[in-house]
Amino acid sequence: MNLEGMSAVVTGGASGLGAATARLLASHGVKVAIFDMNAEKGEAVAAEIGGVFCNVNVTSDESVDAGFAKARAAIGQERILINCAGTGNAIKTASRSKEDGSIKHFPIDAFDRIIQINLVGTFRCIAKSAAGMLTLPPMENGERGAIVNTASVAAEDGQIGQAAYSASKGGVVGMTLPIARDLSSEGIRVNTILPGIFNTPLLQGAPDNVKAALGATVLFPKRLGIPEEYASLAVEMCRNSYFNGEDVRLDGGIRMAPR
Repeated sequence: MNLEGMSAVVTGGASGLGAATARLLASHGVKVAIFDMNAEKGEAVAAEIGGVFCNVNVTSDESVDAGFAKARAAIGQERILINCAGTGNAIKTASRSKEDGSIKHFPIDAFDRIIQINLVGTFRCIAKSAAGMLTLPPMENGERGAIVNTASVAAEDGQIGQAAYSASKGGVVGMTLPIARDLSSEGIRVNTILPGIFNTPLLQGAPDNVKAALGATVLFPKRLGIPEEYASLAVEMCRNSYFNGEDVRLDGGIRMAPR
């Protein structure tokens, strides 16, 4: 796919992996719409790259519909969708209090929230974006668009307390090939990246010694991943028309321990 002049939507594009991807796409001549709930950061990134910011909550049909409408009015129907919006928590399935021995379980509403954002929110954006791509004529090679999702190594190596997060990211991995098959006759490709430990806003506030200890667990190179490395793979998945139906770890060879 020749990226020059294409339109793209990047969810979670106000910071971290999404912002790095939005910047790299823009550097290749792509018109970018950023979906995020952080208006201050989202507007700043959009202004920097000459794109458009859309205040979007991926758990809401109405919010996502409004975001696509605004994005398409500003930059045209997207041929590229990068799903980076997501969150996590760390709660054991059931546990005993060290203070008084009382027993509690993972709150079901907290579990559902992670599934709704990471898994259902990703699928919601895929389905609505793909429907829009179907309105476009195919390009010379029959291609209509490319979709890249973000899972996590936790989909395969979930740690203690990551039941909800791992389930949500495992769902993203599990639906990649079926969706690629669903959309294959229309020339829309679908791939997923499973990042390892990246230096994103979630970790940037951690002490240097904590980040160094995490980096030391990586096989090689012994450091945290940087968002630009994720962006590079995401853009290649868009650019390379033979990249389809794949779930690719980007983790420096790490295999996560139980904790």
